[in-house]
Formats: sequence, structure tokens, C-alpha cells
Amino acid sequence: MFEFSSPLIAIVSFVGFTLFVGIYAWLRMRKDNLSTQDGYFLGGRSLTGPVIAASMIMTNISTEHLVGMNGSAYKNGFIIIAWEVTSALALIAAAVYFVPKYLRMGLTTIPEYLERRFDKGTRSLIALFLLVSFAVTLLPIVLYTGAINLESIFNISAMLDVSRETGLWITVVVVGCIGAAYAVIGGLKAVSVSDVIYGYGLLFGGLLIPVLALIYIGDGNPLDGLARVFEHSPEKFNVIGSPDSVMPFSTLFTGLVINQLYFWCMNQTIVQRVLGAKNLKEAQKGLLYTGLLKILVPFIIVLPGVIGYYYFDDTYYGNQDMVYPELVKKILPVPLLGLFAAVIMGAVLSTFNAVLNSASTIFSIDVYKRMIKKGAPEKKLVSMGRLVATLLAITSIVAAPFVANAPEGLFQLLQELNGIFFIPIASIMIGGFFFKSISATGAKAALFTGLIFYVLCTFILKVDVHFIHIWGIEFLLNMAVMFGVSRFYPAHPQEMAKRDTTSIPMEAWRFTRPFAIMLVVITVVIYILLGNV
Repeated sequence: MFEFSSPLIAIVSFVGFTLFVGIYAWLRMRKDNLSTQDGYFLGGRSLTGPVIAASMIMTNISTEHLVGMNGSAYKNGFIIIAWEVTSALALIAAAVYFVPKYLRMGLTTIPEYLERRFDKGTRSLIALFLLVSFAVTLLPIVLYTGAINLESIFNISAMLDVSRETGLWITVVVVGCIGAAYAVIGGLKAVSVSDVIYGYGLLFGGLLIPVLALIYIGDGNPLDGLARVFEHSPEKFNVIGSPDSVMPFSTLFTGLVINQLYFWCMNQTIVQRVLGAKNLKEAQKGLLYTGLLKILVPFIIVLPGVIGYYYFDDTYYGNQDMVYPELVKKILPVPLLGLFAAVIMGAVLSTFNAVLNSASTIFSIDVYKRMIKKGAPEKKLVSMGRLVATLLAITSIVAAPFVANAPEGLFQLLQELNGIFFIPIASIMIGGFFFKSISATGAKAALFTGLIFYVLCTFILKVDVHFIHIWGIEFLLNMAVMFGVSRFYPAHPQEMAKRDTTSIPMEAWRFTRPFAIMLVVITVVIYILLGNV
């Protein structure tokens, strides 16, 4: 084991790697035109499959996963891998059905689709919903979990001779400012280019933690180490959650399906990477590569939590979000500690930047251009996008400390809060795609009905039903409301708006079907092998 005894070495390696990534991103994009709509918001529509996959996985996997999900695994075991492995199935749906439609329509934002399918009012409502959700849920939690990691690794509060709360606050401000600089100055291209390096770093560093830990535990043999971890707590390896667990197995067939479809097929922050693809073939490659990575990701964001239980037993049951940073300090040698902290920083920046870029895109295209200044030139749209990204960064920095001390952990809190916005939006998106009879009035009625129903059940009445099951019930309620209202206020025939998309080649990737079948088989095998542990 290595003890953290020389913070200077770690700090130097941390600063060096962070600067390297920033300089590399600047060199890669210094000749790009960032004053146009496609150049700033969609990376010039030039992204390839590997870049899309790296950017999507880095956008998705941030410190709320490294800290929050490992903390949940420490307490609840492998049952939480459902969040990850079932993502592969939703990514197949995105590659085969949803994204080809988006690219044919030449979309820049998801709300843009809603105007074409329903009306301008629906588009505006969803745009505002998304901006609020970014500001009050994802951004503050990403910042705070990143601050927990960096504070724990570098002991910033002790270095500055301040309280731990003050140290966390300072870290939140610094990380938020750096993240805002990336997103505001460089747009999607800067985010995506830096994501590739940070993606490799996260893959290497994230795998290094459990591998080194198992080597230490097994006295040089990682398989022996895994066996000892299993013998210590075999119940932690079971993937079938009991009805009273944090994630009952039955939730995989109710609300989780809707959540995964929304997140990977309709979520602006994720889908924006695919909308920046140079063609359909690269978009499908990126989506399916991401599906494979999501199946492998539990080795980084679940297994370390279970290893943490081997080391710490129930010491951190009252503060599970401290398990991962404490495990990192226990396992890594000092020089690698700084590099890994830089990767942690990259994970924070990646998600933070991606959300800021998506928010600025939505505001500029769906709000400013349509509701404030119609016909605004592209340079003005870019400048307004940068302004909104800056304001959102400030808002999230202020809100970050308020998410501390979540009873079931920060990852669980994030999912519960996401349900406020994700399921109503998913309902009207799915309704719009598959049912021509649903009207704009029906969609808007379902949007508010679903939101009120979920908030009442989860946060006010606190009904004794798992929140993921409430997602499923809410989805059915939303569909019933849409069909019911649409009978009295039927849809008006309207032609979908046209846009020239000849610049986006639509030839499909020939390996889409076999790759998709492989992902389905792997997912099923995981549940068969680990379902009876």
C-alpha cells in the first residue's frame, strides 16, 4: 500500500496533465470556425464514431458515477449495474430507430423536433424544462461530487487551513470556472476533443483502482483477490434486487425502460454528440461502441465500491459517498494519485461542459432565435449561447453545496430528481413518434400532469412505492392523458418542416445488426451468470 505523504508530487502531476489536455484541445481546434451555429454547437458536424463514443461515455460517466455509484455499490452491491448494462439496449434503439430520424430531419436540438411534430408552444415548454433541470439537478451534483474527490485526494481544506465545508466550496468554484471556460470558449468541439484524452485516462485510471486493489488483496494474484472479496460478502455480487432493495429487479421492466430510452435516445446532452456526426454510419458506430463501453463500465463504477466494503466494512454506511475517494487514496501511489485526480477533474469537466454546451444550444436555438430575436445572425446566437452557459455555471456553483448529505447517496438523489423532468418529456416524445393521433394540447396536458403526479408521490406524499415504479405508472398516466385530451382537442394536420439534409450521408453501418445482437446477448448472459449468486 502507498500512503499519501507528498501532496506536491500529486499536485504537479495533476496540473501538468490538466494543462496538457487544454493545450492539446486548443491546438486541435485553433483553425476551426466557432462563429457559426454548426461549428460551435455541433462541432462542425465532423465527429467520428470513436470520438462520439468517447465523448458520450465521458459525458455520462462523471463523478456522480465514480463517487455516487461506487458509494451505492458499497452499500447495496451489484444490483445497481442495471443502470449501466441496460443502457446498451437503449443505445441499440437509438442507433436503429431514433438517430436516423434525427439526422434525416437535420436537427440541432431535440425541442426542435417537438415543434415539427406538435407546435411552437410544446417546443418552448420543453426547452425551458430542460434548462431548469440542468441548473437544479445535474450540474450542482456533478460539481459537488467532483469537489468531494479532489478535496479528499489533496486535502485542500488542510492546505488552506479552512474547514472541510469551506474547502469543498472553494473546490466547487475553481472546477466550475475551469469547466465554464472550456464550454464557453470552445463549444462542442473543444469538449469532444478533450473527452477523447480524458476518456482514455478514465478507462485506464478507473480500471487501475480495482486491479491494484485485487492484486494487493490477493498477494499478487488479482483472481485470488477477487475470490477473497467474494468470500467476504457474496451477497454483494448478486444482480437481482429484492423487492425491498434500493433497486428491485422488477424495476427493469417498468420505469427503468422509459428512463433509459429518454436518456440515450432523447436527451439533448447525449444526443447532441450524435447530431454532430459526419454521417449516419459514424453516428451508429459511436452509439454501439458506447453500448459496449456501458457493459464494461461496472468494473470502474461498481466493483470498486464492493472492494471498498471489503476494506472498510460498514464504516462509511452513514456517508457512502466518501468510500471511492478513500479507496483511491489507499490504493494509488503518489505520482499516479495526481494523474488520477486530473482524470477525475476531466470527468467533472466533461459532463459539466457537455451540459453547459447543450443548455446554450437549447437557449440560442429554441428560445432566443424563436422567442426573443427572430432572424438573429449566427454570431449573435453563439454569443448568447456563451452568455447562458456562463450564467448556468454560476447558478450551479451556488446550488452545489445544497445537495450535500443525501440520505441514499448522491447518485440516488440525482435519479430521483431527474424523474421530475425525464419521464414527462419521454412520454410526449414517445407519443409523438409512435401515435399520430396525439395532439399538441394532449402533449402539454400530459407534461404538467406527469410532473405534478411525480412530485406529489415522491417528494410530498412520499408514497411507499419505489420511485422507478412511479416512473412507469407516470408514463402510463401520461399516455392516458394524451389520448384522452387528444380526443377532445384532436391533432391538426400539419406538414413536418423540411430541411435540406443532403450534406449528411445516410448510408447505414453494415455491422449495426450483428453488433446490436452481440450487445443483447452479453446483457442477458450477465444476468444469467450473476442472477443466482
